[in-house]
Amino acid sequence: MGKLIYSFLASLDGYIADRAGAFDWAVPDEEVLDFINVAEREVGTYLYGRTMYEMMTGWENDPAVAAQSPMSAEFAQIWQAAEKVVFSRSLDSVSTTRTRIERTFDPGLVRDLKATTAKDLNVSGATLAASAWKARLIDECHLYLAPMLVGGGKRMFPDDIRHSLELLDERRFRNGMVFLRYAVKT
Repeated sequence: MGKLIYSFLASLDGYIADRAGAFDWAVPDEEVLDFINVAEREVGTYLYGRTMYEMMTGWENDPAVAAQSPMSAEFAQIWQAAEKVVFSRSLDSVSTTRTRIERTFDPGLVRDLKATTAKDLNVSGATLAASAWKARLIDECHLYLAPMLVGGGKRMFPDDIRHSLELLDERRFRNGMVFLRYAVKT
C-alpha cells in the first residue's frame, strides 16, 4: 500500500509563492535536489491540479529544464517514469506520457490508488492538496523550508484543517534550507 505525501518547497512563513507569484527564492540547489531525487524515486504516481501540472510539464517537454544540472536531469528521468493524474475540469488534453485527466477530485479514487500501489503517491498544488487534507487522505508531509520570509502570497496549507503530526526526519542543508518529514497521525 502506498502513502499519499504532500511535499512542497516553501518559505519559512508557509508560502509556496509570494504575492507576485514568484517562488525563485525556493529553487533547490544541487545538494537539496539530490536529496529530493532520493525521496522522489519512491513515488509512483503524482497527483496534480491543472496549474501545477502545467508548471511541471517542462521536466518532459523542455530539454533545457533537465539540462540545467546533473540533478535536474535525474529528476526529469524520475518524473517522466512516474504516472501522473491531473484533476482538471478545464484541461482538454495532456502533453506528457503516463498522464491522464480526471475531471473532479474523487477521494475514493485516491483511496483506491493508495490501496493498489506498492509505491507512494505525491500530491502537489496547494488547492488540490487542500481537498486531500480535508478528506484526510494525506499520510505524510514533506516540507522543504527556504530561509526566507515573504509575508504573504499562496499559502502551503489550507485554512480549517487540524491534524496532529509526528516528526519522522529532519535535515539541514548548506544553503540554509531545512527538510522536515512528518507523519499525519490518525
